[in-house]
Amino acid sequence: MNPLRSWRLGLLGLWLGAFAALAQDYQLFARTNLVAWCIVPFDALKRGPTERAAMLDRLGLRLFAYDYRAEHIPTFDAEMEALKQRNVRLLAWWFPTVLNDEARLILEVLRRHDIKAQLWVSGGGEAVSGAEAARARVEDEARRVRSIAEAAGRIGCTVALYNHGGWFGDPDNQIAIIERLRAQGVTNVGIVYNLHHGHEHLDRFPALLDRMKPHLLALNLNGMTRGGDAVGKKILPLGQGDLDLSLLKTIRDSGWRGPVGILNHTEEDAEERLADNLAGLEWLVKQLDGGVPGPRPIPFRESRGRKKG
Repeated sequence: MNPLRSWRLGLLGLWLGAFAALAQDYQLFARTNLVAWCIVPFDALKRGPTERAAMLDRLGLRLFAYDYRAEHIPTFDAEMEALKQRNVRLLAWWFPTVLNDEARLILEVLRRHDIKAQLWVSGGGEAVSGAEAARARVEDEARRVRSIAEAAGRIGCTVALYNHGGWFGDPDNQIAIIERLRAQGVTNVGIVYNLHHGHEHLDRFPALLDRMKPHLLALNLNGMTRGGDAVGKKILPLGQGDLDLSLLKTIRDSGWRGPVGILNHTEEDAEERLADNLAGLEWLVKQLDGGVPGPRPIPFRESRGRKKG
């Protein structure tokens, strides 16, 4: 055999072996792949940037999605610096729905700190009837998102359409917007899917996930029970919903790979709520392949109530 050809084949074999090893080692629900979400305005302790970054470090969470309110705008730069000091990566930023002055300020912060993040953009709107009305809505929303996507692209960022209810919150409508944008040459737009805003999608979630997969940039978990959003159980720690295990199996078996979010989104201590989710997720993962998980974890809030009783 030609020595050069033999060398190339050997190199290819090494590359394929390394790729196979990486694929085998990949763990979708590993702590290093988890994103802390809804922990800035949602936190009983009202932590600042330094305290929040330290909390993430203690929990071993290396990815963070930043949601904010007007009161947090003066500390944007401090937040970025605190994350860097704790080796926490800013994966995503909850972004305004239009390219206004606040949106431009965020883009400037990201540019200044050389951060390439996902910009999570939401929307709403009532349902439309008729193909023509649907096409017009897609066109309008594509126009709105395009201005954000083009500005994001100039600093190496992406846009993820965030399901937050309404017409815009339906993944099929989001896919239609993405396809319209791609036809216009805009290719840095995908989807971040949130289970806590997806109670109405539960019956068709496997099919939706299959359609979302080519566009899915992140997926945020939540404890899920059917109709939970209507009975005060919209936000639950992982492991406390009766659909959690089946949903995790669906996500794992889909073959999708990407960052997975866990959230607070309550007025409880963000660290305790994240810890509840970590314990619940570990308990569920043990069962994915038929393992014996032990007792269901008891959330901090519930355990305190039992002690008082």
